[in-house]
Amino acid sequence: MSTSIRVSEETKEKLARLKREDESWDEFLDRLATEGAGMNAGAWKGTGKAEKAREAIKRSRESFRQ
Repeated sequence: MSTSIRVSEETKEKLARLKREDESWDEFLDRLATEGAGMNAGAWKGTGKAEKAREAIKRSRESFRQ
């Protein structure tokens, strides 16, 4: 079964940068949809890891804007 999802060219370009070479679009979208499912709120509290993650996300978002 096949389904089409319409996205802008800009969105497709952003997604293509995240997609691994060895995965299909279906595998990629499934990975995105399930990656955060196992996260527990507050799991990093007091470890300093949350701030490092925020900085990594910030750098990642900045690289997409360039």
